[in-house]
Amino acid sequence: MSTAQAPVAVPANPFAQDVDERLPPPSTLVLFGATGDLAARKLLPAVYDLLADGRLPERFRLLAVVRGTYDDASFRTHAREAIDAHARRDLDERLWSALEPRIDVVSGDYGSPELFEALAARLDAGDREDGAPSQRLFYLAISPAFFADTARGLCAAGLGRGADPPTRLLIEKPFGHDLASARELNAAIEAAFDEQQVFRIDHYLGKETVQNLLVLRFGNGIFEPLWNRTAIDHVQITVAEDLGIGRRAGYYDRAGALRDVIQNHALQLLSLVAMEPPASFDAQLVRDEKAKALRAVRALDPARDAVRGQYTAGWLAGEQVPGYREEEDVPADSRTETYAALRVEVDNWRWAGVPFYLRSGKRLPLRTTEIAIAFKPVPHQPFRDLDAPPPPNELVISVQPNEGATLQVAAKMPGTALRMRPVQMDFQYGTSFLRESPEAYERLLHDALLGDATLFTRADEVEAAWEIVDPVLSAWAAAPPAEPVVGQPEPYPAGTSGPASADALLARDGRAWRPL
Repeated sequence: MSTAQAPVAVPANPFAQDVDERLPPPSTLVLFGATGDLAARKLLPAVYDLLADGRLPERFRLLAVVRGTYDDASFRTHAREAIDAHARRDLDERLWSALEPRIDVVSGDYGSPELFEALAARLDAGDREDGAPSQRLFYLAISPAFFADTARGLCAAGLGRGADPPTRLLIEKPFGHDLASARELNAAIEAAFDEQQVFRIDHYLGKETVQNLLVLRFGNGIFEPLWNRTAIDHVQITVAEDLGIGRRAGYYDRAGALRDVIQNHALQLLSLVAMEPPASFDAQLVRDEKAKALRAVRALDPARDAVRGQYTAGWLAGEQVPGYREEEDVPADSRTETYAALRVEVDNWRWAGVPFYLRSGKRLPLRTTEIAIAFKPVPHQPFRDLDAPPPPNELVISVQPNEGATLQVAAKMPGTALRMRPVQMDFQYGTSFLRESPEAYERLLHDALLGDATLFTRADEVEAAWEIVDPVLSAWAAAPPAEPVVGQPEPYPAGTSGPASADALLARDGRAWRPL
């Protein structure tokens, strides 16, 4: 593709240094599930925004794999509507006219060998038309039930291990339902593709602030010397949502908060906080250190280290909302947790004795994802006679909705008396850099086009995360409903911060959750 919109001119910002973007080689993105919700809201807009920013390959094709009556013209209309509705940038007719003829459709059943034969033929025809081969990326934005069969079908058609031109397989979560199914899926994928070809997607890792966590730790001399048990009291990782389950009961009631968020998003954030410095910012080395951190997590006691809750009817943002069991298609006796919290310890030299508290829930007071690093109090407090001595320092890394970081420090209030209060030193992406951050899927798709796997999870990371939560899930499933603690999720009214037992999880250590 030869036409790209020039970047919008912005005023000079002495705190922002734009870096040259790497341009991927000629590529064809094969999108399975191209008519689904994820493709419409995230993936098709990401392709367009990459084009608008000049970060797509000069020669690029999008091949949509559909199971319906779409042809090239009708799918192009669908893609345009999705881009117009959800892209970061306004739809530019000049850009769309360059992208539109590069979008084609292949239809068929994911379990049919004929589909993969037709797909291989269409890919070869596109390369002949362009006069040169292009790398192929297969994005599985489909039900996990089709992951293994699709990988096998691609391999059988010569598009898997050893393919020429090279291929990559991009897989959305959930990757497995438990440890056994994750191992089974990994084995099926590894039978069809080399691990280096497989890019498992956790969209949280594409967020700017998550990536900035590594820069904050390893690019600043003031933080890394304190990033250990001698200076840090505890860590809190929160993934809170104010929404309910909407129309996702079919999926959510089989998953629950522990599988849906803690096993992937929250534990990935924990691994980035807890990992050791890699020798270089190489994908394999970074993922080696993340996997080591996850494997160092101490085995959990389901009765003592885990809490689950389920929201009941309540008030949120001035509106009355139904309880989980009153939601559409949710069984009246459902034991699925909509809130989960864990107390985790990482058994290694750096983190011995430092608890990590993880929580995620629906119908909480607000939507936020953050990592809070709570430092220990100063060893000697000369201001202890004050009515309100300052609280310990705290570094809060906000992942969403407002990306940035805040460091809480003590400061003297103006006046003749010695009075203190905590103040915040803020860094916000929206004000520090005069450019808009790309969406997570833009960054991940661009990295996959480049073959950079740093922000993608590896098979051993996935299995290590399941090993952490699997005993808890098994205990919850096996417990009789009447058994205290593990038998039933504890109710909490919508609009509150979660069940009382979650507060007790920290209170027994003399700590408390950060307010939501």
